Amino acid sequence: MLEEKVILVNEKDEQIGLMPKMEAHEKALLHRAFSVFVFNDKNELMLQQRALSKYHTPGLWTNTCCSHQREGESNLEAGKRRLQEEMGFVTELEERTSFIYKAPFDNGLTEHEYDHIMVGHYNDEPNVNPDEVEAYKWMLLEDVKADMKNNPDLYTAWFKIIFDKFYDFINIEDESNSK
Repeated sequence: MLEEKVILVNEKDEQIGLMPKMEAHEKALLHRAFSVFVFNDKNELMLQQRALSKYHTPGLWTNTCCSHQREGESNLEAGKRRLQEEMGFVTELEERTSFIYKAPFDNGLTEHEYDHIMVGHYNDEPNVNPDEVEAYKWMLLEDVKADMKNNPDLYTAWFKIIFDKFYDFINIEDESNSK
């Protein structure tokens, strides 16, 4: 199987090239990515625990799914594809915001991503892919926030950044109260 390529971008999210995923992470080059947040009718967020076999951040808790867009694929198409591949379901997604972050890992790799945040709704149980996901759980955002404060080492870097800087973009409870 060919190694998946990521889309290299500039700080305006304009494509400037393609590169094998591992090489981009070894060289810490800015590339396009996305993070999906799926909520149920109780305003609980579906979290996934990354599979223990993942090449970085194995076993850490994070948002519902995340990955990289393929060339020619829209952000929403990529989010739906990966949601199906990781969590075993698809739902409508809405793009909320985007940001750039850089997070080095102990294994010498670095995530340097232009991350697009998407939100969706789903009320059933997922059919997780064990190659991608160790476990999942539903949690209220305020409970995630409290646990993240008490146990920061249990969560991925990008998830903590999104929670810290973009909480208002993912908090659907505030949104529904303002309607």
